[in-house]
Amino acid sequence: MLITRFDPFKQFRELEKDFYKYPSNEGVSGFVPVVNTREGEFAYHIDVDLPGVDKKDIKVDIHKGILTISGERKTKAEIKEEDYYKVETSFGKFSRSFTLPDNADVENVEASGENGVLEVVIPKLSEEKHKKIIEIK
Repeated sequence: MLITRFDPFKQFRELEKDFYKYPSNEGVSGFVPVVNTREGEFAYHIDVDLPGVDKKDIKVDIHKGILTISGERKTKAEIKEEDYYKVETSFGKFSRSFTLPDNADVENVEASGENGVLEVVIPKLSEEKHKKIIEIK
């Protein structure tokens, strides 16, 4: 008998895999950027692969504790030859959202892009700012 550890989020991860199908080589499909997240000592980092997306076509906003990165990857000039026509690049509108932890400093979020990668840095609040002491009356 094989004993495995219970994972309450296993089904959610499987659903997410089905939801974010990556483009195949069979025709043109929607663009879904790949995201890497990591937590550092002083900040959370979100790296989004956005090759071919202009900075002016990207929007980063925070509303009610949810950070949303959205935009559009536009098509390039079409090349049509007499005997063939093929497009493998995916394009279209995209949106990825992330629930921010309670200790995220939403007032000082920074975003920068270089070499087709958007990096969003969400600083952490210090324990003193995050901690609230309630006075007893």
